[in-house]
Amino acid sequence: MSQAASYNYIFTNSYLKMKTDLELENTKLLQLIVDKRHSVLRHVVLLLATLAVIFYSNWQYEYSGTYKYYRLACVFIGLISMCYVNMFVLVPLFFFRGRYLLYIALLSLVVFLFLALMASLLNTNFPSAQLVMKEHVDGNDRGFYEGFIILIPIILVTTMLKLFQRWIRDNERIGELKNIAFRMELNELKNQINPHFLFNMLNGIKALIRSDPEKATVVIMKLSEFLRYQIYENNEEKTPLKSEITFLSNFLSLEMLRRDHLSIDIVAPDSPGSLHGIYIPPNLFTTFVENAVKHSVNVSGGAAQIAVKIKVTGNQLEFSCTNSKDPNFTSADNKNSGLGLANIKRRLSLLYSETYVLDVESTDNEFSITLKFPI
Repeated sequence: MSQAASYNYIFTNSYLKMKTDLELENTKLLQLIVDKRHSVLRHVVLLLATLAVIFYSNWQYEYSGTYKYYRLACVFIGLISMCYVNMFVLVPLFFFRGRYLLYIALLSLVVFLFLALMASLLNTNFPSAQLVMKEHVDGNDRGFYEGFIILIPIILVTTMLKLFQRWIRDNERIGELKNIAFRMELNELKNQINPHFLFNMLNGIKALIRSDPEKATVVIMKLSEFLRYQIYENNEEKTPLKSEITFLSNFLSLEMLRRDHLSIDIVAPDSPGSLHGIYIPPNLFTTFVENAVKHSVNVSGGAAQIAVKIKVTGNQLEFSCTNSKDPNFTSADNKNSGLGLANIKRRLSLLYSETYVLDVESTDNEFSITLKFPI
């Protein structure tokens, strides 16, 4: 068995095992808690469970008549309202953003206001309510504080539910991202060294050694850096932005050697300090540049153009790639056309969720993409 086949066999088995483990963990209970398809059922269960807890609680038997059901309705509506305010306002805006003290303060304020409103409604509509247990007549203040202490933990259960949902969804995203990274790594192993590309490069270097030895030396160094990055450095989770720019520059420089009628312009921050400490996922721009090289063909023999621009503004990185194109040119690889762009969109979605922007513009003579994402 060849080395490539061995890699293929090992990674395929690992992938199948990982997929099976994820499927076993994805139980029906987790689907009920997390899956958006069951959101209505989750709300129904929450409403019925809350109503049952309140209706069968001990304090509910201390009241009688219409007052009993009026109090039940007030407590049920108020508790459900607090739970939903907590789940859809307080938790996303404060708890998930790390503002824990502010979250606790606002939650306490919501509970306090609810208890005050409930007391006001009950006293206004039933000023002469008959209580079964006489000691509660003079225990309003104590009951207020007891209700406050009891309601806070009850509402925090919904916080735990939202936290658990987020944890499960984050794990699913991480698992899916690892699967995509695995498939990309497997594809990289298959195509790590393109024999046709190396054949063309070595032929070009052979010709340069005779005509321009100094330029041949530079090309060999660029080819060495290109291969080193392709084989070793791009297997990490993140890579320095400076290394990624060097890789793209070497790749395009080698393409210029292969093609006589190709004009390439790369604009990137030239200050060493501006790139220090900036790391991005490897090969994030490679698909765009490869597509630009692939489609920047002029059938009539004129000069083709590729322009790459990288700009860092604050904590935002903007990448743009523009290439000229010939409306009369048709790619021979129609079967896989568009797959690279679809894969990179999915990868960006998993990496940056809704915080990235990808604009694609295409005209008869030009194709351009602009990608913005946080760093």
